[in-house]
Amino acid sequence: MNVRMVNAVFEDRGRTDFDPNANTDEFITAIPAYVSQGVLAFTLNLQGGFPGYEGAVNSAFNEDGSLREDYLRRVRRVIEACDRNGAVVILGCYYQRQDQILKDADAVRAGVVNVVRWIAACGFTNVVVEIANEFNHGGFDHAILRRPAGQAELIRLAGRTLPGLAVSTSGLGDGRLPDEVAHASDFLLIHFNGTKAADIPARIEALRKYGKPIVCNEDQKYGREAAEAARVSVRNGASWGFMHDKVNQHFPFDFKGPDDDPAVYEAIRTLTTP
Repeated sequence: MNVRMVNAVFEDRGRTDFDPNANTDEFITAIPAYVSQGVLAFTLNLQGGFPGYEGAVNSAFNEDGSLREDYLRRVRRVIEACDRNGAVVILGCYYQRQDQILKDADAVRAGVVNVVRWIAACGFTNVVVEIANEFNHGGFDHAILRRPAGQAELIRLAGRTLPGLAVSTSGLGDGRLPDEVAHASDFLLIHFNGTKAADIPARIEALRKYGKPIVCNEDQKYGREAAEAARVSVRNGASWGFMHDKVNQHFPFDFKGPDDDPAVYEAIRTLTTP
């Protein structure tokens, strides 16, 4: 069970009224409260997520795919804090609206290699990789990120760089993945934003043929509706991921533990209690 916290490491190089380190500190302080409810993983992204306004410049990458050390320091602090609390990080590389920072496909490839080498150099054992958030989203500029063949190539590139690292990528909110992506992935990352709870069992069943773990890591529902989606996902053999965009992802960001949405966190606690 996981929660989307991609903007826990957010920055906007165009803003002077926001302190990225204080924002990360606030999230780290709240990690034990989330974990106490049964949350086992958090999704981060090295290019964040939509903060509720356009024009943010938020990326751990330089234009050639090299990595920015100041950004990585925040990410490392979160990963280490999650590890201390027994939680996994689903670490995304690329996000729509931000990939244009990289100059070309070779820079995108270099970015994947650099992220994986950084994970290896840090010795993290609680990290899995998501190449791109909703790769088939129209907000991506680079064709290698928009197309299934490009995603499959990048997943395999990451796997060759660090054998044993679990790598995947996520599609849109319909809970579906193209065959090419599913075959290349070590586990199946899906989103249920646009999927009704009643339709979730069929989406999960359609993915069983690949014989891989099924992880929803984004569902933009709230309250009782989200709690029911979580229950349906678990009953049908998949994990479930909560995206409370209005609280955790849209500026100003809040990380209040189970008070973010009591109905959702009570459902997660119940589902993860033996």
